[in-house]
Amino acid sequence: MRLVTALAVAIALACAAGPAAARCRLSAPDAARAGSGCAQAWMDRNLRMNDILTVGVHNSYKQAIAPKLFALLTAAAPKAAPTLDYQHPPLAEQLDDGARALELDLVYDPQGGRFAHPVGMKMAGLPVPDDYVAAMSRPGIKVLHVQDVDFRSSCLAFVDCLRIIRAWSLAHPRHAPILITMNTNDEPAHFPGGVAELPFDAKAYDAVDAEIASVFPRSALITPDEVQGPYSTLREAVLKHGWPRLGEARGKVMFALDEEAPHVAAYRGARRSLEGRLLFVNTDEASPAAGYITLNEHADTARITADVKAGFIVRTRADADTLEARTNDTARRDAALVSGAQYVSTDYRHPDARFSSYQVRLPGEAVAVCNPVRAPKACAGIPIEP
Repeated sequence: MRLVTALAVAIALACAAGPAAARCRLSAPDAARAGSGCAQAWMDRNLRMNDILTVGVHNSYKQAIAPKLFALLTAAAPKAAPTLDYQHPPLAEQLDDGARALELDLVYDPQGGRFAHPVGMKMAGLPVPDDYVAAMSRPGIKVLHVQDVDFRSSCLAFVDCLRIIRAWSLAHPRHAPILITMNTNDEPAHFPGGVAELPFDAKAYDAVDAEIASVFPRSALITPDEVQGPYSTLREAVLKHGWPRLGEARGKVMFALDEEAPHVAAYRGARRSLEGRLLFVNTDEASPAAGYITLNEHADTARITADVKAGFIVRTRADADTLEARTNDTARRDAALVSGAQYVSTDYRHPDARFSSYQVRLPGEAVAVCNPVRAPKACAGIPIEP
């Protein structure tokens, strides 16, 4: 029996036995269609939010470096510059295109103005636009990749990025759960006369939570507290009880801190898990705060599969530093898509014609499908969100 037909039969039987029977008495081909109400109802009840696979975007905010500045950067750092040679459309366009994972790089700017005058523009002899200066002069967390050099963003203030995502989510209440990963950058200055980023300490992380809470009500978020419930730790809840059902997670957003141990420790503080916090954290499988894990390397495939089977949510990357796109190398992409990682991130949901035809999308232009490792076998490849 074909997998699609097998799922259709299972759906039809489940629906016929329930209160929605009158609406769900569909033939097998009809029930198998991703858009059918019966298939959606079956998935919402029988799958959990970690039973999905979807493709998102790495450094989703990033705009291209000004050509003159990029030329200077290429002359000064010929190996590093090509890794920065990519860009993305505005966040709402990416969501419209099916991205259900986004990434934002944050810098702490409580007084405002710290990043308003990038030294790279001065080095390139370029004026800094007035609207950029105005936006970056306001207090609050900012979104950029590398201060002074790779600082162009489609939404400069973190809270503005959040408002875009929230507005889109409200307009599409049945979307698959969206993962927002965040790097919190606190690097020293890269050039003479450049600016150093401020450290992300507990106060800075309090500000991250506060800005999220200013845009997203708790009811619109999947939070560590919600997942942990009555269990003593988040890890115990994930392994013993699991994540919210897909139907409960639709239309919601999940935030994760994609950082190393020192930053994670600053965010957690003395908490046993993540009590009261809004972000999940990237940590090892044994941590009481374990629930979400970042495993970005091709060599991580076996670990990804084991973690997904255990119950964790994993984000991985299909490509990095423009390398795969330049050579049209699909090995890392193909491994990521079958690894079980729920969120696969790329810089190429569409090809960059300068390089090759390389891109990362799900078959049939699906937005999200049943997870190849976790979901029932009959569900494999069936769109959760077409």
